[in-house]
Amino acid sequence: MGRHRIAVAAVLLHPIPLPRTYAGAMTRIVLVGSLLWLLALVTTLVVPGWHTGDRSWWPWTCVAGLTLGLLGWAYLRRGRGNAEQA
Repeated sequence: MGRHRIAVAAVLLHPIPLPRTYAGAMTRIVLVGSLLWLLALVTTLVVPGWHTGDRSWWPWTCVAGLTLGLLGWAYLRRGRGNAEQA
């Protein structure tokens, strides 16, 4: 039990610095996610059983994901998503 407390105290007193990030990687991640939502939308529209009946909400989920992803991508491209400038 004593070793555990010492290890926790060491981490609290000397935190590990977070690695630096840049917006370029984040915009790429958001763009890839948006493209995956677009692929999911096309797939749900091509397969009739995936957008009829109880699954009629599936394409709208893809549209929402795509829309939010593109809004997030535009937000990051404008430089608003950089936490260092907040």
